[in-house]
Amino acid sequence: MNDRFEDPRHDRVRASRSRPEPADALSGSPGARAYYDALRDRDISYNAALRQLANRLAGILHGCLKTHTPYDETTAWNQHA
Repeated sequence: MNDRFEDPRHDRVRASRSRPEPADALSGSPGARAYYDALRDRDISYNAALRQLANRLAGILHGCLKTHTPYDETTAWNQHA
C-alpha cells in the first residue's frame, strides 16, 4: 500500500498511544485515584472528571518545575484527601 494514501487519523491514534493519559495516573497514583473517585461521586461525567484530573496533574507538574522539587505523592494530593 502506498503510505501517502494512509488515513491521517491513524497517525493521531498511534501518537496518542505513546503519550501518557490522565487515566494512566489512576492506576499509578492513589491520590489521583481518590481525586477522580471524589469527582465521580459528585456525579461529574467520566470525561469531565478526566479533564479535571489532567488539569490537576498539570498544576502539580507546574509546581514541581517552579520550585525545583521532585514529585511527592503525599504533598501533591494532601489537600484533596
